[in-house]
Amino acid sequence: MKRAWVTGSHGFVGPWLIRELTRRRIEVFGIDRPGRPPLQEGDSEGLELDLFDQQAVDRALRKHRPDAIFHLAAQSSAARSFQQPGETLHVNVQTTVSLLEGIRRSARDDLVLLSVGSCEEYGPIHDEQEIPVREDHALRPASPYAVSKVAQTLLCLQYHEAYALPVVCTRSFTHSGPGQSDRFVFSSFARQIAEQEKEGQRGPGELLVGNLAAVRDLSDVRDVARAYAELAEKGKRGEVYNVCSGRGIAIEDGLAILRSLSKREVEVKVDPKRLRPLDVPVLVGDVSKLRSLLGWSPSTPVEQTLGDLLQDWRMQLQRGEPNG
Repeated sequence: MKRAWVTGSHGFVGPWLIRELTRRRIEVFGIDRPGRPPLQEGDSEGLELDLFDQQAVDRALRKHRPDAIFHLAAQSSAARSFQQPGETLHVNVQTTVSLLEGIRRSARDDLVLLSVGSCEEYGPIHDEQEIPVREDHALRPASPYAVSKVAQTLLCLQYHEAYALPVVCTRSFTHSGPGQSDRFVFSSFARQIAEQEKEGQRGPGELLVGNLAAVRDLSDVRDVARAYAELAEKGKRGEVYNVCSGRGIAIEDGLAILRSLSKREVEVKVDPKRLRPLDVPVLVGDVSKLRSLLGWSPSTPVEQTLGDLLQDWRMQLQRGEPNG
């Protein structure tokens, strides 16, 4: 792999993946929609591209000839998808179709597409014996976002079967770290704590939360970026891989870590608006397939992930440029 595209370069994982690929001496093009200049990290280049415009995608593939496309562009919030189901399905499915069709029309069998899916595709786990969740587990999507990601993954696998397109799919479990939007649970906690610290008022501050009992498989974004880079080169085409730590952490335990790092006491209050209409109580992945292939395992302790996340929010608020 000498040249790669990263779609959704302004997203959370995009900048970290661009840094990882650049570190590996791969020429990287950060892809984002017209009117939003693509993020350029280090020596990477930016490319404005409307992924809904099939002809534009075809032209860009002919001109720039990437060896790999890391498809991160998405509406990635399960909570938001309940308010915007149509947009979520349109964005996540149609952009994938455009890339698959572009690769098919290019008639190249050496251009790999890494399709980033989600653990949300698995949905509710009905039996503790199903934990940790394997890649062959039944799919029971519990949100419009999850449905869109199931469709994305199945489309990629169908194009592999029908046209022998070289695709590799992930089902990525919860990951966090510096740069994450506060639309996601741990980043929301970190931002609220950083804001309370900045205000510096006397007495405890108030921290709004949703369902703290949920258990999630948490990895660091830097470890996830490393897994994506290696999967594009070594992943078996037409296969799905869990990208996860294999360890569960209750949301309340992650919050406890953040509160222990806070410079100010905060009181927790449940906000009904932060509760999903349908939530998955426990979701922990089986990482053995990925580990067997790559020897990969997450190397960043959860305390560092959450500590770096909180420090990043402190810095953002200090600069007056929050990433919400």
